[in-house]
Amino acid sequence: MRISARAQGIEPFYVMEVAKAASALAQQVEHSDAPMVFLNIGEPEFTAPPLVQDAAKKAVHDGRSQYTAATGLPQLRERISDWYLSRFGLQVPASRIVVTAGASAALHLACMALIDTGDEVLMPDPSYPCNRHFVTAAEGTPVLIPTTAEQRFQLSADQVQDAWNDKTRGVLLASPSNPTGTSIDPAELRRIHQVVSARGGVTLVDEIYLGLSYDARYGQTALTLDENLISINSFSKYFSMTGWRLGWLVLPPALVPVVERLAQNLFISPSTIAQYAALACFEADSLVEYERRRAEFKARRDYFIPALNALGLTVPVMPDGAFYAWADCSAACAKLGIQNSWGFAFEVMNRVHVAVTPGRDFGQAETANFIRFSTASAMPQLELAVARLKGFLA
Repeated sequence: MRISARAQGIEPFYVMEVAKAASALAQQVEHSDAPMVFLNIGEPEFTAPPLVQDAAKKAVHDGRSQYTAATGLPQLRERISDWYLSRFGLQVPASRIVVTAGASAALHLACMALIDTGDEVLMPDPSYPCNRHFVTAAEGTPVLIPTTAEQRFQLSADQVQDAWNDKTRGVLLASPSNPTGTSIDPAELRRIHQVVSARGGVTLVDEIYLGLSYDARYGQTALTLDENLISINSFSKYFSMTGWRLGWLVLPPALVPVVERLAQNLFISPSTIAQYAALACFEADSLVEYERRRAEFKARRDYFIPALNALGLTVPVMPDGAFYAWADCSAACAKLGIQNSWGFAFEVMNRVHVAVTPGRDFGQAETANFIRFSTASAMPQLELAVARLKGFLA
């Protein structure tokens, strides 16, 4: 059977390849005195809060399971609009919001709407691998630009300006970022957007960790810049609805009917049950619970990052959001005679039963020296992981 060049151009998602190996080993050691500790997948420990679960049950009971509009339930679009106003003091009309089948669908729709064959999209290196694969799937070319700890592993306006050419369509950024947990400095983001806009390009910002910010300087939406910027968001992370597969786009007004037409054909509509459940995310009790969880994620970060640094697994930039630690393991690899973070991840997994993610997925800019830890797990799991890593490194 002939496989399309498009499919062949998509690399494996190595995060999931490592996860499969960790899950297989976990079954073998499940009843041992050292069961697997999973710090590899970026999934909140918490599930959807009670009001959200109750809303889903009610939707099923009431038979609210038919297709919705391709752009989502009008009342959910309004709730999201109200959240931007109450959380960020920003007026985002519901008419600019398109509810999608997860942030993945949002990125797919945005790329399909904006990218033609051969268009180049500038992205930071390191960055989340699936984002560049969405560009590739739309027959565009992701251009990874190396970044450093000094620039918070985010692009600068100067880099964007220097890399721009006749094929460049725009930039795809993430703030906070996976794998680094760092956000773009607001002043630098403004300069980037000015460079892009002056060249007739498009600025797309993945903001799926937006609610999980721990620093007021960075905890703002990029939508404050102007209505021409495109934001991708999700109910998965801050709202603890990973498996519900629900997200949204905020678009320039002229792009809404274009994306709606694509969504009608590609997805018909997002999950109806998930949408009715998501309405309850914005109830007062749910929002209080989400803020409690955000404080818990911050406490985990504040424990885990210094612990890694003390072990010699240096985190060069303190994450200001999300729930990741991007740690340099090159010194540990040299000490232990391990070639790179890929080997380090498998050694840690097999010898002390801690599952982590090697940097291989996230780009080419020294990513072989880095490990991504997820701090979404409960504090006892993080403490156990630190104890095991200490023994392993000793």
